[in-house]
Amino acid sequence: MPWIDKGMCIGCGICVEECPVDTIVMEDEVAEIYMNDCIHCGRCHDVCDQEAVRHDSEKISDEVKSNVEETKYFMDACEKYFGGDKERQKCLNRMIKHFNKERMVAEKTIEELELLRGS
Repeated sequence: MPWIDKGMCIGCGICVEECPVDTIVMEDEVAEIYMNDCIHCGRCHDVCDQEAVRHDSEKISDEVKSNVEETKYFMDACEKYFGGDKERQKCLNRMIKHFNKERMVAEKTIEELELLRGS
């Protein structure tokens, strides 16, 4: 999904003009994408001369770090409220199951989407 690197956006407004669903607006002289309405057409990527419209794959390491930090927070909370390292480990195991489920959902979604190529 696209996002705007606010440090790279010069506020020219080309992406705002070219967005077919009017989901990009100018806020404080930089572009902002309202993701709930974005159709992921890629037009904003194509028209931005400053390359300020970025792809979310660049944020993978940040998302992984956030997931690990959140898991650590939950583990600490489980230890605090339920006591002991055993509860920390149970929480960790639940989070691993959660992310394994997320992976399975992603894999099955990709399989289904690949079928659309033949349609």
